[in-house]
This record gives sequence, structure tokens and C-alpha cells, in this order.
Amino acid sequence: MPGFLYLLLSVTTLLLGYYFYSRVVEKIFRPDENRRPPALSMTDGVDYLPESPRRVLLNQFLCITGTGPVFGPILGILYGPQALLWIVLGAIFGGAVHDYLSGMMAMRYRGESIPNIAGYLYGPVFRQFVRLFSLCLLIMVGAIMAMAPAGLLSSMTRPELNDYLFWLIIIFIYYFFATIMPIEMLLDRFNPFFTCIMAAMAVLVVGALIFGDYPLYQMAAQPVHHPNNLPMWPLMFITIACGAISGFHATQATISARCLANEKLGRQIFYGAMIMESVIALIWATAGMTFYQTATSLSEILSHGGPARVVRDICFEILGEFGGLLAVLGVVILPVTSGDTAFRSARLLVADIFNFSQKNIPRRILIAAPLFAVGIYISLSDDFSRIWRYFAWLNQSLACFVLWSGAAYLVRIRRCHWVATIPAVFMTAVVTTCMLYEKIGLSLPYDTSVILGLVAALAALGFFLARRGRIMSRAPYELTPAGEWVLEDPRESAEPGG
Repeated sequence: MPGFLYLLLSVTTLLLGYYFYSRVVEKIFRPDENRRPPALSMTDGVDYLPESPRRVLLNQFLCITGTGPVFGPILGILYGPQALLWIVLGAIFGGAVHDYLSGMMAMRYRGESIPNIAGYLYGPVFRQFVRLFSLCLLIMVGAIMAMAPAGLLSSMTRPELNDYLFWLIIIFIYYFFATIMPIEMLLDRFNPFFTCIMAAMAVLVVGALIFGDYPLYQMAAQPVHHPNNLPMWPLMFITIACGAISGFHATQATISARCLANEKLGRQIFYGAMIMESVIALIWATAGMTFYQTATSLSEILSHGGPARVVRDICFEILGEFGGLLAVLGVVILPVTSGDTAFRSARLLVADIFNFSQKNIPRRILIAAPLFAVGIYISLSDDFSRIWRYFAWLNQSLACFVLWSGAAYLVRIRRCHWVATIPAVFMTAVVTTCMLYEKIGLSLPYDTSVILGLVAALAALGFFLARRGRIMSRAPYELTPAGEWVLEDPRESAEPGG
């Protein structure tokens, strides 16, 4: 029973964070329900398309919820029960704020991509830098979100279908059509069905853990040290991304921003979807810490099949054949519904860069084809763990850039910027220390990496505070002939570096 109380307390804290802190963030931003959003002012029937709030929420939730809130927590609990604390507090004060600001900025800036918005706030050099990060991340996300379910399906199916390449091709065919077709033709038709499966998965897993003969959080009762002696700071904060904070979400927020018909709905769509994803992350962190007695036993399984093997073993052990099959199907759907929108976002990003119209299918195919070629090439790699490490670092780095952009936007519209600045400083220290310390980076000594990471975070804060005057020097609003104050048109008024 104490274990159940821990889970209940964690979920309750997330819900309280949504109820209270999301209102604080909303009050600071001040959404305007009378402002005409891009879904209405720029409707094109393909990407800009007004949708019902329910559909937009389902799309946003499914777009952001990939393997991250499943695989990330499973890997993250190797660092101990602190993983639960990071999921809860990271989501409330970091991830959900990041998602809300990125979505609302996209609505204010006519549904444009995050790199363009960053460029309006910090200048053309920063725009190109964030574009590069975003495009690399999106292609890598699409590849990973194909590799993970393909590997899981190939391990479960009959011998004649037990082929990784077969399932990879099937998934990429779906991705291709989801990328080039209007959003309502595939995403809106299948997303309610996908959501029902994921809800059933969550209920079955949680129910089996609570009412079965499983001691909840038994791993937490043991002294926990990472089996490979990897330091919790900063690696746990990189490993657990989706479910706590994820830069990938900002790329998906643009899609929802182009379909949302009222700014006042932003809190429940952007902040709310992140809280929902964090609940998924808590479920799988709980399942891992309950099913395995020690971090060493979990690490041994991970070394012989990765997180997909852990998911399969947990589902079939605690739910039996039918329940396990349904739960695994839910875990397959999670990455597939993020992979399709990752490639869709990559297509939109490239179209923005070259100002290339996307109103007809041949133009969409022209951009999508090379993106898929790169994604398939990455997916054929047999070193999943290395690709995951690159993805995790790119993901958290983009989150860092988006938070700094959100802070700059709040400065521009004369609001309290600290709700974005504080998590931005924290994530700057995380990603800098990781790149200095990790083997995929510079492989510097740990103490040196930590010190330099903290120095970089403080330097970024100093640079931002020194730049506030320049950001605020331009009036953020203009007066229309009708006497209405509206946000300036960034395409016409943004100055390089200003």
C-alpha cells in the first residue's frame, strides 16, 4: 500500500501542477480569445485547418508521446527513485511550460516553425542554428520511432513475419502517406482509435501492478547506483526527456498551433498534453521499479534486448497473453504516432526555409522524399543505443533553445520571463555538461565538465539579461487602422539580431 500512495502522490502532484501552475503561466502570457489565429486567417485545407479542441488535444498528445515516455523512464530508473521526482517536477516547471510557450508563440507568429520564431527574437544566425538542430532532431526522431516498434514487432510475430526489415518498410509506408496527405485524412481518423488503445494499456498495466502480487517500487528499497557507475548529473536529465521536458514537442506544437481556433485553449492543449504524457512516463517508471528487484537485474535485461525487451517481458508477465498483446500494441502505437508527425514537421520546416508552397502533393513529395531517404538510412543502423544517445542530447538541446526563445518573447511582450528563464538556465547546464563529459562529445573529466557546464549556464544567463534592453527596444504591438492593438508582423518588422 505505501507504494500505491507514492504513485497516487506523484499523479496528484502532476494534476495539481496543471490546475495551479498552468494558470500562473497562462496569466503571465495573457492569451487573447479575440485574436484571429492562423487556423482561421491562413486556412489552406492541408496544414492550416481549424479543428475541434478535442481533436487538437488528441493530435498533440499522440504527436508528442513516442517511445520517450516509455523507454526513457525505463532507462532512467537505473539512476534510482530520483527519476520519479524529475518526471514530476520537470514536467510541471519545465516541460509543460516549454510546450505551452512554444505552442502559443507559434500561434502568435502565424504558425511558423520554432527556428523562424527564434530568429525573430535573436537574429538570423540563431535562426539557422536552431534550424539545423531541429531538422537533425526530426529526422532522427522519425528513424528511432520506426526502429523501436519494428524491433518489438519482429520479436513477437510468427517466423515468416519475424523480420525487422519487413516491419520497418510497413511503418515507413504509413509515415510517407501521413506526411504528405492533409492532416484530417490520416491523423484525425486514426488518432481517437490510437488514444483508446493507449488508455486501455495504461489502465491494464497500472491495475495489474496495484491489484496483483507485486511490491510496488521494490527497486527503490535497495541501494541504487547505476550499474555502469554513470553519474546521475547530468545523464539522468538527458535520458528521461519525454515525460519531463523535450525539445521535440516544440516541433509538434507548430502543427497543433495551425489547427487551434482560440488562444484561450492553449493551456489545456499544450500544457495539458504534456501532463498527460508525464503520467505515461510515471506508469512505466513504476512498472520497471516494480517488476525488477535491483538496477543490476534490469541492466542485464537491457543489455540483451534493450527497453523493447523490458516492455515485452513486463506486459506478458503481469497481463498474460491477451492483455500483454494489447499493452504492447499500445507501446507500438506511441512511437508510430510520433514518427509520422516528425517527418511531417520536417517537411514543414524545409518548406519554411525555402518558402516553398505545400498546397499540392507533388511539391510535398519533392521535399519529403530526401527526408525519408536519410531517415531510412539511419534506421538500418544496428547501433540503436548510440543513435538514442545522439537523439537524447539533440532533443534536450533544442528544449534549451526553445526555453531561451520563450524567455525572450516574454521580455518582448513585457511579461515576467523567469518562468522560462530558470528552466532554460538549468537545461543549459545539463546539455553543456553532457556534451563535455559524454563519449559522443569531448570526453572531458567529470569534475571539469560539471564546472564548465555551470559556467556556461551562468554565462548564458548573463548574456540574456544584458540583451533584455535590446529585445524590449522595439514596441511589441502595433495599432491597426481600426484602432486595435495586435502583435507586430514578424515577417515585416523583425530586424537582424533585434
